[in-house]
Amino acid sequence: MSETPWLTIIGLGEDGLKGLGPASRTALEAAEIVMAPPRHLALVGDLSCETRAWPAPFAEGIDTLLSLRGNRVVVLASGDPFWFGAGATLARHLEREEWCSFPGPSSFSLAANLMGWSLERTVCLGLHAAPLTRLRPHLAPDVKIIALLRDGEAVRELSAYLSDAGFGASALTVLEALGGPRERVTNLRADAVATESFEHPLCVAVDVAGGGPALPLASGRPDGWFETDGQITKQPVRAMTLSALAPRPFEHLWDIGGGSGSIGIEWLLTHPTLEATSFEPNPERAARIAANAARLGVDRLKVVTGAAPDALAGQNEPQVVFIGGGLTGELLHWLEGKLAKGTRLVANAVTLETEALVLEAQHRLGGTLIRLDVSRSEPLGPKRGWKASYPIVQWSVSL
Repeated sequence: MSETPWLTIIGLGEDGLKGLGPASRTALEAAEIVMAPPRHLALVGDLSCETRAWPAPFAEGIDTLLSLRGNRVVVLASGDPFWFGAGATLARHLEREEWCSFPGPSSFSLAANLMGWSLERTVCLGLHAAPLTRLRPHLAPDVKIIALLRDGEAVRELSAYLSDAGFGASALTVLEALGGPRERVTNLRADAVATESFEHPLCVAVDVAGGGPALPLASGRPDGWFETDGQITKQPVRAMTLSALAPRPFEHLWDIGGGSGSIGIEWLLTHPTLEATSFEPNPERAARIAANAARLGVDRLKVVTGAAPDALAGQNEPQVVFIGGGLTGELLHWLEGKLAKGTRLVANAVTLETEALVLEAQHRLGGTLIRLDVSRSEPLGPKRGWKASYPIVQWSVSL
């Protein structure tokens, strides 16, 4: 391998060659092959080297690119390739010394400057290849969002989504071809019917307004946010459970006995780097878990239909495990034998049988036991009294 990277990734703006810096121009002039989507090739015009159009979907072009090793290759991408762009995807297939990158201004930076918004206080989302439901955790009055969208029709879909969520009063600024000769800015309300047609590339700046319900930031969201058949870790216990699970960046959770998926979903809502797999033997409940996760903006939750421990085999290893139902001696023995040392385990026991199992396991493996007793006030004749829920014994341990 030569010391000079064979691949250069260049972030291209809508002004084409005019926006390139000296290093980008030098790399482009030295290229033997330039590979890019047709729109990017049109922005740079005729080149002296060979050009290849990147196919759609994007993944189909990766093998072609890798086959070009040994040539000086330039890949053209939009704006900053490592912010909701192609850069990170390409880097996963290459050694670090094989590539270099020269970013251009991102759509987020251009949009924030146009809007006068503080970028560090603005939610930036790439929704050009992701569902609009990823907006849901961020929808609250006065929140500012810049979202990349795939095409003009997605603007209408965004308007409908915000209106249905109760945020139809939000101000939308549709920003087309930022930084180039075709730049256009259109202002409208989310609940207004857009008569204009919009063209890719575009993003939308959203100044959220309206009386729709906002998803709380704290763990232990109200139970009403989750569709359920009654199999759910209730709000107070869920808050205590998330505290015991103690999520840290980049960790992966196994939620065994997913029920409605509330634990796995709230785990993912804690931080965007977290991952989770929910295991649920009941197919109807498994489908409900996936629907809850998608609706609340964490469609990255992986749902496995099957019973533990058999369903656990071959899955990506977790750093944290939660057992909300179905704890057995067989399952605990499997976890002890298969999981890496230091894996954190939290188990909630409701029945006397599982409580006995937890007590024995804690005596053998250590960890912390707490008992959660929750009561709610309810009518009692003409007055009110306390109605107790089933007590829960919670065991937390590092295996």
